[in-house]
Amino acid sequence: MNDNYYMNLALNLAEGTLGQTSPNPVVGAVVVKDNQIIGMGAHLKAGEPHAEVHAIGMAGEKAKDATLYVTLEPCSHFGKTPPCADLIIKAGLGRVFVATTDPNPEVAGTGIDRLRKAGIEVEVGVLQDEARELNKVFFYNIQTGLPYVTLKSAASLDGKTATVTGESMWITGEEARNDVHQIRHQHDGILAGVNTVLKDNPSLTTRIPAGGKNPIRIIMDTQLRTPLNAKVIIDQQASTWIVTGAEVDQKRVIQFNELGIEVIKMESQRISIKDMLIILGKRGITSLFVEGGAEVHGSFLKERAFQQVITYVAPKLIGGKHAPTSFGGQGIEKIADAISLNIKKVDLIGKDIRIIAQPK
Repeated sequence: MNDNYYMNLALNLAEGTLGQTSPNPVVGAVVVKDNQIIGMGAHLKAGEPHAEVHAIGMAGEKAKDATLYVTLEPCSHFGKTPPCADLIIKAGLGRVFVATTDPNPEVAGTGIDRLRKAGIEVEVGVLQDEARELNKVFFYNIQTGLPYVTLKSAASLDGKTATVTGESMWITGEEARNDVHQIRHQHDGILAGVNTVLKDNPSLTTRIPAGGKNPIRIIMDTQLRTPLNAKVIIDQQASTWIVTGAEVDQKRVIQFNELGIEVIKMESQRISIKDMLIILGKRGITSLFVEGGAEVHGSFLKERAFQQVITYVAPKLIGGKHAPTSFGGQGIEKIADAISLNIKKVDLIGKDIRIIAQPK
């Protein structure tokens, strides 16, 4: 077994915790000695022990002179937990393989430097691309202060999200809908527009058999038209924030506040996507799953304010020049100005195709 094998195992351990560790990264660690795995672990939740702590703890005294494979540079500072670099040195590990350095300014190479100064051999870059992709949300958020935005849509093979009469349930199959719930679990926030609330009255919660984390529900509602009896207001399944324009009636704001709903007023009557994302980032939203209608998606497209697109394509044809598509708004006038995407992954989910793409 080679170094890639053990690092891939560490990456799989980390991947299993997606959705649990925000605002921290997902991290996996494996300790190997004499070609045998003697310890492994993953960071499970912010504020709890890091992956290296679990892996070294499992290895115990055998960790001396062993090799550690870890998906992200060990921390070197005191946060909610002690520095992992110090633990690695104390345990007497002889060699450390690190998939990628940590962009967090509090770490940023200092963990690796500390290990090397202690005489530990450190190699960086094993499965680096895979490690960075796994923590793309953390990397983007720590470098920009903004949430990593994913635009999700479900459409027929001819690009329609509903029929000409507006009927949209269900374009995709049950397997695809279950997959969406798994992805919701992995996000801090889920965003929809007020028109979606008025038309569909969605819960915007995570519903998976083993249970899951509900993201904070964020409603874009310039005029504060959300009904006081909407599910996102009264079901108490998750926190709900409503983003509005500056000129909404304060008496109506108070009505929502009394129901435990936070109303976030923008500085102008128009909601600027980029200004809203700055506010959400400051409020701790590191990842945002946008399940808005065509107009909301069109707004994010116009401002180029997204990092990933997930589209579910159903093997159906709907037709109709007035049937809605995934992205509304005025659209882009010239092909040369269209946003080019890299297709990262294509999967068959039940009978539907899931396409994951990122802007070039």
